Amino acid sequence: MPRFAANLSMLYNEHGFLDRFAAAAADGFDAVEYLFPYAVDRHELAARLRDLGLTQALFNAPPGNFEAGERGLACLPDRVDEFRRGFVEQALPYAQALGCQRVHVMAGLAPAGAPREALQACYEANLAWAAQQAAPHGVAVLIEPINTRDIPGFFLNRQDQAHAIVQAIAAPNLQVQMDLYHCQIVEGDLAMKLKQYLPGGHVGHLQIAGVPERHEPDLGEIHHPYLFELIDASGWSGFVGCEYRPRDTRPGGTSAGLGWLRQYRASHPT
Repeated sequence: MPRFAANLSMLYNEHGFLDRFAAAAADGFDAVEYLFPYAVDRHELAARLRDLGLTQALFNAPPGNFEAGERGLACLPDRVDEFRRGFVEQALPYAQALGCQRVHVMAGLAPAGAPREALQACYEANLAWAAQQAAPHGVAVLIEPINTRDIPGFFLNRQDQAHAIVQAIAAPNLQVQMDLYHCQIVEGDLAMKLKQYLPGGHVGHLQIAGVPERHEPDLGEIHHPYLFELIDASGWSGFVGCEYRPRDTRPGGTSAGLGWLRQYRASHPT
């Protein structure tokens, strides 16, 4: 059965951030992910994980000014120094403290009129550098194609683009974060995409959500139990991040909406 990680940026929002860890553990999750850890001392986060027996599956490197709409720096030639400082001074120390083996580097928004070739060259140079910095710490650098409906102008949108970059750089610890929600919106054909990419060893993390509303994975147009079976059959052993917005926004809504997970666990006892 896939190993599911609760995304604490989207789930359990009736709780303060640090209280979401216990809520996830109470619902049977043994791993968590979230967007950014930097507002909380890394040692406090590490203690929370340790006390609850949780694994930190993933978090994002500093994205620039997220509140102002920035969505990463890696493809921006005029922000290289800022990207690299954030990666070595924030992302890697947090990864080490939390025992986290995966850091997602957001590509960023393509500036209007900027030559794509220049953005691509900057992106690949930054990724190669980040992978080199992360390798001695046992950390993988992940890149994620994101649909332009949710994030207009995002630089990386397709699985084939991401895998071409990973193959071109050829760093063993550079991998793709395959979000099936984004993939369905941009490309579809999810079963064939999983069969194509999982066996190659270049997918480091999966994420799920219902399409189109990004609610629980038992809502919408994707039949996730079938995809879970394909993931298991492939032998892929990474985490599947539950990165969705609960349909029920009232207190307890996240837990109430986990019927899909309870049903799948009941039909796949370990």
